[in-house]
Amino acid sequence: MKLAPSILAADFGHFERDAKRLEQAGADYLHIDIMDGHFVDNISFGADVVKAIRPATKCLLDCHLMVENPEKYVTTFAQAGADSLSIHVEATRHIHAALQKIKEVGLRSSVVINPGTDVSSIRQVLGLVDMVLVMTVNPGFGGQTFIPECLKKVAELVEIRTAEGLTFEIEVDGGVDDQTIVACRQAGADVFVAGSFVFNGNVEANMAKLRAALKG
Repeated sequence: MKLAPSILAADFGHFERDAKRLEQAGADYLHIDIMDGHFVDNISFGADVVKAIRPATKCLLDCHLMVENPEKYVTTFAQAGADSLSIHVEATRHIHAALQKIKEVGLRSSVVINPGTDVSSIRQVLGLVDMVLVMTVNPGFGGQTFIPECLKKVAELVEIRTAEGLTFEIEVDGGVDDQTIVACRQAGADVFVAGSFVFNGNVEANMAKLRAALKG
């Protein structure tokens, strides 16, 4: 089980410091939320931030593209130093081709589904991806309340993965704290994104709380 703290909740003026701090606190992945103001009603940052963070950490850079037509930006993020790209099935008309493009540039591929999207919408690409990201809030803003009904999709994905002998990881993102992470683990998730909880107070202590909850 892996922790993927989100730098969306970090100090934008000290990304390098916070990236190093998260790695030292036991982060497995660094989750980087890219928002374009169109697919979601927020604007965050782009490939230049990924490029700036890359030399500061050895953690896998888990880039979550909340953008329309994400296939347009695959090469740009690959060149910036991303390790994994997560793209929404809702954001492109050609999800299979978009995921293929990610694989062609040598990155880990991940498909994302929003709270209102069924697992059935991604069944045909599960054999192509390294990870499935299940949103447990509606995308766009940090600090939202966890939607427990989304965990049914995590359990469904576990069943499909087992039945079909697939190896994709299951990631959850949204409202994850030291309480909700337990339910996510019990549902079968492998990777846990947490932002507001990690940065609300002492980063090291909060990361330790999450790790302890996973072991509990």
